[in-house]
Amino acid sequence: MPFALTTMAGLTWDHTENIALALYEAHPDVDPLKVRFADLHQWITELDDFGDDPKKSSEGKLEAIQMAWYEEWKDAQE
Repeated sequence: MPFALTTMAGLTWDHTENIALALYEAHPDVDPLKVRFADLHQWITELDDFGDDPKKSSEGKLEAIQMAWYEEWKDAQE
């Protein structure tokens, strides 16, 4: 596993880029812009390396993660 994805405490809501990469690796064929925030929240909290409080998410954090994931996905489509 890439070093960037591992920390002592695990991923938190502030690790936008690392979460996006983990989501891309877990769901490479999914267009991130078609994922509902409820599903996105669930997928993030189910990541093996995620260690933050699920209640600390916000719409802004989910949107930032979704857009970072979209950039990873889009780059892979080219």
